Amino acid sequence: MPKIIDHEQRRGHIIDVTWRLITEGGVEAATMREIAAAAGFANGALKHYFASKEEIIEATYERALGMMAEYVNLAGLRGLAALREIYTAVMPLDPPRITAGRVLLAFWQLALSDAKLHEKYLEHLRFWRGVLHRFIAEGREDGDIRTALPDEQLVDEIVLLTAGANVMSLVGAEFSTVALRHQHIESFLDRITRP
Repeated sequence: MPKIIDHEQRRGHIIDVTWRLITEGGVEAATMREIAAAAGFANGALKHYFASKEEIIEATYERALGMMAEYVNLAGLRGLAALREIYTAVMPLDPPRITAGRVLLAFWQLALSDAKLHEKYLEHLRFWRGVLHRFIAEGREDGDIRTALPDEQLVDEIVLLTAGANVMSLVGAEFSTVALRHQHIESFLDRITRP
């Protein structure tokens, strides 16, 4: 009887290996040859599961996003409470989220020169910005968000602060501690609740 191969399990294993290679040595360490060797495959065997390194990186990026989403519990939340929950979830506030930020940074690096990956990131960014706009609108409707600053500016601040915090947690951690990141979140939320 032929052995049944679980292709999704193998894809997951390849992503696990890629995650480890990226977090230990950056995107440069995640070559097809290294991924195959670390996963226990012949070099060409990866093509059965992923057509290219970019596809593997994209799947690894999706895992990082999924991991961050696991920190979000929006059950029954809306407006300011939902904004606080999601803003806190995507900040690098503990080792797993800092590691996920390393994978995001590797993806951003590749997205600079790969149109498909760039569009994938823009798709995520449009979705993320839309969610933030919705929560801000709900917060204004509920009377919790009272700042006169335009919604677009508030969304930009959150996006820029979280992206910057992810980068700084990796390359300048002494200047961007977890405590300071918590302070940034609280300062922003305090500021937008005042008229």
